[in-house]
Amino acid sequence: MVKRLCIGALLGASSLSVAQAQQLEIFSWWAGDEGPALEALIDLYEERYPGTEVVNATVTGGAGVNARAVLTTRMLGGDPPDTFQVHAGQELIGTWVAAGRMEDLTPLFEEEGWNEVFPEGLLELSSTDEGIWSVPVNVHRSNVMWYVPANLEGWGIEVPTSWEAFLEVCPTLQEQGVTPLVLGENWTQQHLWESVALAVLGPDNYDALWSGELAFDSPEAVGVWETFGEIMACTNDDAAGLSWQQATDRLVAGEAAFNIMGDWAAGYMTTTLGLEPETDFGWAASPGTDGVFMLLADAFGLPVGAPNREATLNWLRLVGSREGQDVFNPLKGSISPRLDSDISLYNAYLQSAYEDYSTDRQVGSLVHGAAANQTFMSEFANVLETYLSSGDAQQAGAAAQELATRTGIGG
Repeated sequence: MVKRLCIGALLGASSLSVAQAQQLEIFSWWAGDEGPALEALIDLYEERYPGTEVVNATVTGGAGVNARAVLTTRMLGGDPPDTFQVHAGQELIGTWVAAGRMEDLTPLFEEEGWNEVFPEGLLELSSTDEGIWSVPVNVHRSNVMWYVPANLEGWGIEVPTSWEAFLEVCPTLQEQGVTPLVLGENWTQQHLWESVALAVLGPDNYDALWSGELAFDSPEAVGVWETFGEIMACTNDDAAGLSWQQATDRLVAGEAAFNIMGDWAAGYMTTTLGLEPETDFGWAASPGTDGVFMLLADAFGLPVGAPNREATLNWLRLVGSREGQDVFNPLKGSISPRLDSDISLYNAYLQSAYEDYSTDRQVGSLVHGAAANQTFMSEFANVLETYLSSGDAQQAGAAAQELATRTGIGG
């Protein structure tokens, strides 16, 4: 049974003394292009709570790989940060919640009225029967295909609505010296895999993988690897040496036609590269996934033994507030998970994403911590690497099923 630590008796606004909390350490992987969004949120916090010194403890690394390793060392060593960035869902629940190292935030949600402004699906993602464990600050969409409209027109190519259509145009692009689909390092290839899985399986069977109702070595799931292999033949050979930003740069430069990446790519293209949505870059749901929103949510929680607990509760209040989210997300290239946000503050891409978020079927991302626990997510990289070396779809399905059994997927 998950250990539940209730904070209700200590949560009343009148009982929180800002003066007692002299410091707040915020642990995250937001740096570089994503750093300004976090800084804007910190600035707002310091404006509200001027007696608290904020320590921005950022560990760089794509998708938080390096940060999670450092966090593990600190948590196991009894030195938790006051709060840390995490992907809502199994990335937190399957690790630190299961280990009894997080406090239940249900009373905070009740105090702030968040059960009424966050959608039910996201609340379920952040919860177990024992409590609510994190406060979502944003929502990203994983299953997005990016392109440059003018380039496609010049190549005589339309945006493919299925992977079959993509594979048909792949030779045409290659003949023109264009990479059909640009990829980066290993995690971006896993990111592609989950979009392919959603397209091949459909949302019901995709969800069934993570509930244990559909085996990874079933014919349907093996078919994902077969399609994935065909798509990989249309990608760049030097993917392992590129960051996701460098892959996006190739798209913008006209060296590649398409890229499957989360919508932080929109934040990079608008904030860092100064590009205009709809004019300089376009987007669509990844092939075969129209009408489905594969989501991930960055969130913050309250570790057991946080040194500056009251300051952390104030941070969580800000993170979950409409004002905090509407300051953070337009810069981050993400949307607010709240259903009452001021969508006029967001650019054309984010308004489009918000509309889809409000109406589409929602499923969770594997790579970004929503669908599976951290052990499965980490070791799945080895399954993918082995497949890329062997090309054996049956073997990949069997290896993924063995991993699922060992890590308790569906258990």
